[in-house]
Amino acid sequence: MAAAVFAVLWAVHAGGPAAPAKAATPRIAAANGQGLRALFGSENRVFHSHEPIVAVTFNAAWNDAGLDRILGELDRWHAPATFFLTGDFADRHPEVVKRIAAAGHGLGNHSYSHPYFSDLTASERKREVQAADWSLRAAGAGAALTPFFRFPYSETTPAHIREVNCLGFADIEFTTDTNGWKGTEGGMTVDRAVSRAVEALRPGAILQMHLGAPNNRTEVIDAQALPQILEAFTARGYRVIDLRTLLTSQGRPAPTSR
Repeated sequence: MAAAVFAVLWAVHAGGPAAPAKAATPRIAAANGQGLRALFGSENRVFHSHEPIVAVTFNAAWNDAGLDRILGELDRWHAPATFFLTGDFADRHPEVVKRIAAAGHGLGNHSYSHPYFSDLTASERKREVQAADWSLRAAGAGAALTPFFRFPYSETTPAHIREVNCLGFADIEFTTDTNGWKGTEGGMTVDRAVSRAVEALRPGAILQMHLGAPNNRTEVIDAQALPQILEAFTARGYRVIDLRTLLTSQGRPAPTSR
C-alpha cells in the first residue's frame, strides 16, 4: 500500500518522467509486478531485457569538475542518464541539480552525507534518505526527481533495502563501475575505464560513473572516457535508455549478483 501511495504522489509531484526527446522507450520483459513495485526487494544491479539496451548513471558527492563535459557528451550522443546525488552535494551545488534537470536527465537519491549504512541506526538511515530527498527538492530537482536510491559504497543488505523500500524508494545499484573515480594516482586511465564498461556490457547492464573527483581533484577520468564508452556501446549495437522507463513499463529486475 505504501509503495502504491508513494508512486501516485511521486507521479503528481514530478508530472511523469522527463526524458531527452530522442530517448526511445525499450520493451522490457514483463513480470508479475509493474513499475516501481517491481523493483522493490532487490538491489537491482541489472534489469531484464531481450534487447541490447544499457543504462548509464553517475554518482556525485565530491565536486562537479566533470559536469560540463559529461552533459555535453550525453547531449551529443542523445543519451539519457540518471545522476545519484548526495543531499550535501545538492546543498552545495543547487545550480548543478537545476542543470541536470534542465538537460532532461533523472535525479536519484544517494543519501545525505554518504555514510556506511551499517554504522547507523535505523532512524539514522531513515534521516539520511529523507534529508537527501528534501535537499534535492529544495535545490530544484522538480520533475527530474525519481524514486530511486543508491546506497553509499554500494553497501546493501536485504534489511536495509526493505527500509528504503518502505520509504518509497527502489534501490538501483550497478553492474560495474568504471573505477574512473580513482584517478591516475589510483592507477586508472581512460582506456581502463572504457575497457571496464565494455567488458560488462550485456542487455540490461547498469553502468556507474562519477560526476566529479575526490580530494578536490579536477581530473575526471569518467568525463574523459564517456565519449569512447558511448561510441563503443553504439558500435556494438547497444542503445542507452532512461532508467525511468522502468517506472512506466512492465518490468522486473534481473537476479542480483555481485
